[in-house]
Amino acid sequence: MEAMCGRFAVTTDPAKLAEKIKAIDEATGSPDRRAAPNYNVAPTTAIATVVRRHDEPDDEPTRRVRLMRWGLIPPWVKAGPDGAPDSKGPLLINARADKVTTSPAFRAAAKSRRCLVPMDGFYEWHVSRDSGKRARKTPYYVYREDGEPLFMAGLWSVWKPEKDGAPLLTCAIITTEAVGELAEIHDRMPLVVPERDWDHWLDPDTPPDPQLLARPPDVRGIRMRRVSTLVNNVANNGPELIEPVEAQPEQATLL
Repeated sequence: MEAMCGRFAVTTDPAKLAEKIKAIDEATGSPDRRAAPNYNVAPTTAIATVVRRHDEPDDEPTRRVRLMRWGLIPPWVKAGPDGAPDSKGPLLINARADKVTTSPAFRAAAKSRRCLVPMDGFYEWHVSRDSGKRARKTPYYVYREDGEPLFMAGLWSVWKPEKDGAPLLTCAIITTEAVGELAEIHDRMPLVVPERDWDHWLDPDTPPDPQLLARPPDVRGIRMRRVSTLVNNVANNGPELIEPVEAQPEQATLL
């Protein structure tokens, strides 16, 4: 199966998110800002992320909400004739937790440019094959039972078409082995970061915690439900995408 988290939903406005988590709002007013909500966030979309950065070299880093394009572009990628990144490889929307510190594409970002990607929930597809028929993909929506956002581990990078060019901020979501009943749907899932680990994960002055990258994510209170295949088309975007297509009692608790 593909090691991928490729769609998610987010309904919290970046300004409200910044207020909620006591962060500086650097997203409002950005030309790339998309008005919330977005029930079908796809790769290359500008998304809200959370980082910790310094104002001065020796001050305490502070949380900031920043917009970044989903799909990490390493800084060494060259610019094409049109000034856009000349990347012929796959779009780096995900990074495996067990390879972020060694992969050439991610290891520089893993040292000091780690982020959180907040979302209401994410989608995964269960692939089944009937004898003699095409593979069928059934979408599921994974979310917190209490309605609070999930915060996923991510990496970010700064790319410039030239030394003095305008910077492009891009990011990738870190995935790990799926646990609980979600493992029956897909073999990978985004790496959930609990609130107690946010600041340590975001600390730009320390390397990533190997234990956080290696340990199974805590999925208590996380649920999943089957949803409509409307989510398969990125042109569809509305609350109906996350509505269950089966009776409420048939929802599954991960742990």
